[in-house]
Formats: sequence, C-alpha cells, structure tokens
Amino acid sequence: MKFMKRMAGRLILLMVALVLASCGQSAAEVDIAERIEEEETPVLTWGVKADTNLFGFYSIESGQIEGFDVDIAKALTDEMTDGEGEAEFVEVTSKTRIPLLKNGKIDGILATMTITEEREKEVDFSDSYFNGGQSLLVPEDSEIDGIEDLTENDTVLAIKGSNSTQTMRELAPQVEVLDLENYSEGFVALQSGQGDTLTTDNAILLGMIATNPGYRLAGANFTEEPYGVAINKGQEDFHEMLDEALDTIQGNGVYDEIYAHWFGDVLPADSPNSASTSTTGAADPEVDEEVESGGEE
Repeated sequence: MKFMKRMAGRLILLMVALVLASCGQSAAEVDIAERIEEEETPVLTWGVKADTNLFGFYSIESGQIEGFDVDIAKALTDEMTDGEGEAEFVEVTSKTRIPLLKNGKIDGILATMTITEEREKEVDFSDSYFNGGQSLLVPEDSEIDGIEDLTENDTVLAIKGSNSTQTMRELAPQVEVLDLENYSEGFVALQSGQGDTLTTDNAILLGMIATNPGYRLAGANFTEEPYGVAINKGQEDFHEMLDEALDTIQGNGVYDEIYAHWFGDVLPADSPNSASTSTTGAADPEVDEEVESGGEE
C-alpha cells in the first residue's frame, strides 16, 4: 500500500511538471507570423531598454519608454502588420532580455544587442539595423586616450550580460573589470570614482555625454558591434517578415528619419564610425540631407 501511494505521488508530480513544461513551451513557440496573419489587430511585444539614453529610456514627460530602438520597433510593427498592428514594450536589461524571450514574455528584442556567434546559439538575429562600436567613456581631464593607455592600475566599469565585458577582458586582460547591473549604475560608479572608465558601445556613451557635460570618448572605437533584432529560434516565417520589414524601412526613408531624430546632433550618418546602416537607393533626398547635416548644428 505504501508503495502504491509513493508511486501515485510521483505520477502526480510528473504530470504537474509536464503540464508546466508544456505551458512554458507553448508560450515561447507560438507561430508569430501566423498570429500576425490571423489576428485583426495583432500585437507585437518587444523587449527594450529603459535606462539607455537615445535608445530606450523612460520619459517622465510622456510616462512611456522612448528612444531609437522603440521607434524602430514601432516602424517594423507597422510594416509587418500593414499598419493594423500595435507595438507593446517590456523593459529588459542585458541580463534579462534572452530569458524573457525564451519564456515567451516578448516576441523580439530591440535592446542594443550585438550580434555574436555565441548568442546565435540561443537566438536568431535579423539583419543588422545599427553599427555600434565599443569605446571608453572618461572624464574630460582623464589621461586615458584609448584602450592602449589602460594599465593594471585602471578599473574598467562594464555592464553584466553585455558583450563589452568579455571583450574588455580579452583586449585588456591587465585591467580590473567591475561589472554593474545597468548603464545608470555604471555611470554613477564612474562619477563617484569607483572606476577610471566606463565601456560599452559608442552610441550609448554618446547618449550619456549628451545629458552629462564633462565627459568624453577616449579615442576611436576598438570593435565593431552590429546590433540585431533577436527572436526565438524556430520562427522562420517571422524571421523572414522581420528582415523584409527592416529592408523596407531602410530603403524608404523611415529609418533615416528615425536615425536623424535621435542621433543627428551627436552621431551624424557621415561621420567616422557611423552607426547608420540605412540604404540610400529609395531614401527621400530631403531626409538624406537632414541626416548628413545633423551634426553641423
């Protein structure tokens, strides 16, 4: 009798585990392309940053998350749903974005996410939508003018889960790397003297400079960091729709308008290490002129 009770208990636990597992899988494995086609008002949920100036940040004025990544997500949603869909946003960090994608809480990630071979083992990426490059942020009076100036006496601040952390340890193994939870904590740590420099992609650092005078980039970029939209594996049709939509907005001037709005003053498209990946064949000439002259004002 005791044996039968134990077996019954184990069977119940097994059934519960199977139900929970299947629920988790169904959330992450829904055919998103099919959902877009079938729903009258399809909703696409995007994971975006809320602490990264210019890309994704919480605006007190509007009470919403705004930024370049947010506007790109809206444009992609419009294109993929023929203007009938809605874009919703979930705040993510470098550490939480892939787990949230995997468990089906979001359909895609637009969160300053660099395309890497390691990440491609877990997720699929769209074509690149932004060309970033890792750099160093330092106070204006710093003696650091590039990665080659870093010594064993320097502490480099980086963000947990970001590609920049591993890259810094590979390119400057002599330095101490201090990992912080997010960019806000990283910049506060730099301000308080916990580190000598903060490292991440140049455009993110320029966003910090835009609202915090007294800091500068130390030298040129020392990596290439193409950003991509990350989606779950097994979403081939959605992947194809995503790349087609991205190609369209990069060719019809929509991408250029969004780029000029967020980066025209700090990272003009014709500057060295430009982050713009827009095509020019179908772009509006007036938009092109605005992008090219954005840094002159």
